[in-house]
Amino acid sequence: MGKLVLLRHGQSEWNLQNVFTGWQDPDITAVGRSEAVKGGVAMRAAGVDIDVCFTSLLRRAITTANLALDSADRAWVPVHRHWRLNERHYGALQGLNKKETEEKHGAEQFLLWRRSYEVPPPPVARDSEHHPANDARYADVAPELLPATECLKDVLDRVLPYWYDQIVPQLHDNKTVLIGAHGNSLRALAKHLLRISDADIVKLEIPTGVPWVFDLDANYQVLNEAYL
Repeated sequence: MGKLVLLRHGQSEWNLQNVFTGWQDPDITAVGRSEAVKGGVAMRAAGVDIDVCFTSLLRRAITTANLALDSADRAWVPVHRHWRLNERHYGALQGLNKKETEEKHGAEQFLLWRRSYEVPPPPVARDSEHHPANDARYADVAPELLPATECLKDVLDRVLPYWYDQIVPQLHDNKTVLIGAHGNSLRALAKHLLRISDADIVKLEIPTGVPWVFDLDANYQVLNEAYL
């Protein structure tokens, strides 16, 4: 069975500003670029030779994956992009400062919106610039599939079809697969792979720009996993 590598994008401009990002599209910072390059160097040093890469449609994941592949000397491998690997949609919170949001709504409500498994934030309006229906990159996606807000459970529900239909066949062919994505889309996938409980997933933090390597058995169960 092939290897799976999860790579959270490097620090983004909105990470730096402490803003809810979701499906919005800021680029990564100079620090984020350095993290991505170091991630690629670590993969090359460990002999993790990527055969195929999957990313979201958001530039911070795309740029991170490109930089990592280049520094790993694997810039030539096929890359596939899909909205199902996008970050969690934070609804009406997108574009808001996290500290100010917590002060306005209280720590308990803020924590529920930000980290709980099944509680989504308030939805964004259909005519908002933050609704994906108003973004050209999702013009070919059925409108009923586009979220106005999501909890982590929703993210898992949209990631898994792509996992089974597109990524698992590559692993079945003994490929080493890189997924360049986001804190929450990767947390959702890690929850599935590691069978993390709804309560415990709240505690999982995935560092930016650090390759997380999984060895899987023939049934796609995790044999071992480690950060490089």
